[in-house]
Amino acid sequence: MLTIHLNVTFFAYHGLYDEEKKLGNNFDIELRVGHQPKEKITNISQALDYVSMYEFVKAKMQTPYELLETLAMEVTQEILEKFHPAEEVFFSITKKQPPFAGIQGSAGVSHFLKR
Repeated sequence: MLTIHLNVTFFAYHGLYDEEKKLGNNFDIELRVGHQPKEKITNISQALDYVSMYEFVKAKMQTPYELLETLAMEVTQEILEKFHPAEEVFFSITKKQPPFAGIQGSAGVSHFLKR
């Protein structure tokens, strides 16, 4: 299995609470997409296009979601649908500064889906 990795940070307005929807937050994204090439990859046309995947995730992040769980599940499902060589997808999203009183850390969810 060959796996591509994408680790990026976006500013977005995901959250259940009005404060989150108004102020936004930084989110760390980890995306791993695995596929089994039929031959040795020697040309970009044989590989999964991580630039297209980045653009896809970027677009998803621009649409506010109340629940990170919903976003994570949609991303994994849609990547399997849109990127046909993909056989498995892992997506993790971490809210850098969740709106909990006194928390020193982050909160997030991850989802793994296999074809």
